[in-house]
Amino acid sequence: MNENDPPIVPPVDIPAPQQTSTPVDLNQEAETAPTPVAPATPPPAPAPVPAGGSYFSNLDGKKWAMFLHLSQLAGLLVPGLGFAAPIVIWQINKEKFPELEVHGKMVTNWIISLLIYSVAASIISAVTCGIGVFLFIPIALAAIIFPILGGIKAGEGVFWPYPITISFLK
Repeated sequence: MNENDPPIVPPVDIPAPQQTSTPVDLNQEAETAPTPVAPATPPPAPAPVPAGGSYFSNLDGKKWAMFLHLSQLAGLLVPGLGFAAPIVIWQINKEKFPELEVHGKMVTNWIISLLIYSVAASIISAVTCGIGVFLFIPIALAAIIFPILGGIKAGEGVFWPYPITISFLK
């Protein structure tokens, strides 16, 4: 043997791996395995009615209720339109959208209450030689803020009763 030849390694007897389980046909097992069944779930419960008032299931009803409230602000552009427009919207659409009934009554009650407060402020202003004119500031602010808040809530599907409203229509 030359020095450049690789060394000769004697053969080693390596034992064959032992089989621990019987062979399984994967195709056969897939056909016979039971199919897992998802448990039956009950249908989802309907959405709860908001604590503040009415519930709208119809998007168009929400829009009309919002317009009903916000139409009061039309009186800032055209005198008298802020009183007439909400009542007209309510009367025209109340058959198609029954949910407008509570909003129409609330807005009508607010309009009547607003007129009473304005007449009372005028009388107080006349009796006090103009000092009562300052009562018109909170009345004017309420006449602008309440319809906006009512319109926002109506757009969300919630009935929001205006504070300080005298309830004539129930």
